[in-house]
Amino acid sequence: MSSGIEHEDRFRRVYAGNFQPLLAYALRRTEQPEDAADVVAETFLVAWRRSYEMPADAEVRLWLYGVARRVLANHHRTGLRRERLGERLRHRLRDVVAADPGREVPERLAIQAALARLGELDREVLTLTIWEGLEPREVAAVLRVNPAAVRTRLLRARARLRDLIGDDLAPSGHVLDVLKAPAAKEGR
Repeated sequence: MSSGIEHEDRFRRVYAGNFQPLLAYALRRTEQPEDAADVVAETFLVAWRRSYEMPADAEVRLWLYGVARRVLANHHRTGLRRERLGERLRHRLRDVVAADPGREVPERLAIQAALARLGELDREVLTLTIWEGLEPREVAAVLRVNPAAVRTRLLRARARLRDLIGDDLAPSGHVLDVLKAPAAKEGR
């Protein structure tokens, strides 16, 4: 059995020798360079976690391509789910805007309370994305963090918010619908 230092040294060699080819592989299979970077990062994370399965150096690149291929498949499935969710949310938003705004008050209060229970960075990532309409790379620039960290935090924050509130606040409402619905302006 090799020592921890030998293990780390081997991983560093594998990373250094395969980063560029894997990035090129991912760039040719994704629409955005940021997505390719995420795929490569996830591939090496899997490689680190499963390093005991990593074959000999002569075969390691092929093994990494296999890991990257599965990561890409997950990435594409997630993209399709995101697109379908976006379409459903757009339809629901139209319903919410046309509905009675008084119905939203209890839902807004529930969301505000749930948002207060999120960590500061998670709350900021979520609100910058939903209220301000920023893309993850833009949120990353505002917060001066890595775009991959924003994407991860956004997924976790949405899941946590759904856990705190539930997916449906009312028969026709949705957590994210209420978050995006414009607040009624007070006029006298």
